[in-house]
Amino acid sequence: MPLSTPPWRDLKGLYAISSETIVRDPAHLLPAVTAAIRGGVTLVQYRDKWNPADVRHQLAAALAQRCHDLGARLIINDDPALAAAVGADGVHVGVSDTAVASARQQLGANAIIGATCGNSLDRAQRAVTEGADYVAFGRLFASRTKPDAPPAQLQTLSAARRLGVAVCAIGGIGPEHVPQVADAGADLIAAVDGIFGSADVEARCRRYLAALRDLR
Repeated sequence: MPLSTPPWRDLKGLYAISSETIVRDPAHLLPAVTAAIRGGVTLVQYRDKWNPADVRHQLAAALAQRCHDLGARLIINDDPALAAAVGADGVHVGVSDTAVASARQQLGANAIIGATCGNSLDRAQRAVTEGADYVAFGRLFASRTKPDAPPAQLQTLSAARRLGVAVCAIGGIGPEHVPQVADAGADLIAAVDGIFGSADVEARCRRYLAALRDLR
């Protein structure tokens, strides 16, 4: 049954995505995510292309518990079955990953489903038609995480507003970029190394949030 309030309506703010560095160091992962949430992050994505399945399950379960204890929500990258198993809040799918429609069928109406769209409004429209709650565009700036990804344009964020779901911006976004990205129409500001590459994750997140507050 559809929700009376769609999940995307309150998808706003800073979105932290786990980096390879912290995922490969499980002892560092939970403290880093905790610091990000204390710094103001409300949405966390567990992206892990490196650990075996049993380790991913263990880490995802611990992250789900920590996120929920601290009032944040957890998204699993490209693994609806893992998201369901650990009680995560949803899943994010890439261009060549699980289809949005399949993820929605597996996780149900209450799950948050996000989709990578590069710079393509057509891809975003297809994702929305299949049930996505947010569409992500990037890279918007030079990115250490995906340096070879094709660039996306700020005007694509503006055009995506008409799709009626949350718009996520990603790719090389630092606190200094927040004003132009938010002004272009982004609801969610996503960062990987921009957050977890910092020696003080909590303080770094507060810088992002301060830039967002300055726009209000």
